[in-house]
Amino acid sequence: MKKVLKYLKKELMLTVSVLAAVISLFITPPSAELFSNIDWRTLGTLFMMLTVLEGFKKENIFRPVLRLAGRLRSMAALSMFLVFSVFFTSMFVTNDISLIIFVPLTIILFRAGDKEKYILPVITMENIAAIRGSLLTPFGSPQNLFIYGQSGVSAWQFVLYMMPIWLISGALLVAFVLFLYRKNIKEKTSISDPSFAGEWKKEGRARRIAYLIVFAAVITTIVSRTQYWYYVVPAVACMIFIIDRRILIKTDYVLLLTFLCFFIFSSSIAHNESISGFLKDAVAGHEYVWGILLSQLISNVPAGIVLYPFALNKGALLYGLDSAGLCSLIGSLASVINYRIYVREYPGMGKKFIIVFTLISLLFFAFVVVPGYFISLTPI
Repeated sequence: MKKVLKYLKKELMLTVSVLAAVISLFITPPSAELFSNIDWRTLGTLFMMLTVLEGFKKENIFRPVLRLAGRLRSMAALSMFLVFSVFFTSMFVTNDISLIIFVPLTIILFRAGDKEKYILPVITMENIAAIRGSLLTPFGSPQNLFIYGQSGVSAWQFVLYMMPIWLISGALLVAFVLFLYRKNIKEKTSISDPSFAGEWKKEGRARRIAYLIVFAAVITTIVSRTQYWYYVVPAVACMIFIIDRRILIKTDYVLLLTFLCFFIFSSSIAHNESISGFLKDAVAGHEYVWGILLSQLISNVPAGIVLYPFALNKGALLYGLDSAGLCSLIGSLASVINYRIYVREYPGMGKKFIIVFTLISLLFFAFVVVPGYFISLTPI
């Protein structure tokens, strides 16, 4: 029992989602209709993405990017490279995966260059880059994936709708990095050990190619919105089993279970007339604000699942959800992941992380919240 309680304390988001699902089933008794309304397509797609990206990590497919980072000698250039590596890769491998790849690398590089004082502000900007870079594509974050799958718009329409705030965010990130090194924009670093980038073993070449092919198939499935997705999911699972069956064990099933529980919670709430009536009146026309505020309580992904059925302007809801992670640590699961990586390397420094993270993120939020609101007034 102690082990179970310890695990539930460690996986707080899972604990919250399970409790929410259980409580919701008392509000609305379970039925076949309730479970049929769960978005199984999003769950299947998320499973494919998480599994393939586990393969990416194991085979070190991002090795060329890591080696390039080690060759940069200016701190400003190195920080800009790392921040925008997160910004651009998050559009394709999701924001949390991009942080898992680049935050540990940042810590290694800055330690090697004797520049640890910059680690916290730079990984905070990487956190912002993950949140704001990933908003451009339908598969950049779980909430994007969910709303894109429900909305019916094309991938191109989605990208065009999100592009204005994405461009504003990119320009602001440049300004933030330059401001960090304002006292000495040419400050140098020295990294002599290239081993941090890992190796590409000759016997792993076939696996790397196979993972890239499977990843392309997953992206095609998402963008095309094929009605045969339920064939693709087991096909991808079989391919991964053939490539390396151990990857299937490493897939983040906790995140998948968390999603399932929140889908049950959302479906139950939607089927309760009094609660759904309140949310329908309260959320409609105020999707942007509701997306930001509710995310501070239950994070942006579950907030999106709960609010989507009651949102008239899906674009405003999406903009709110994609801005929520700038307000607090709980606002985005990606931020929680970043925090966990940092405190694992620097035990006892959690409070410092929260203070620096909150100050920099809120400053960024202050610049984007108003433009985001006015852009979101136009429906997607």
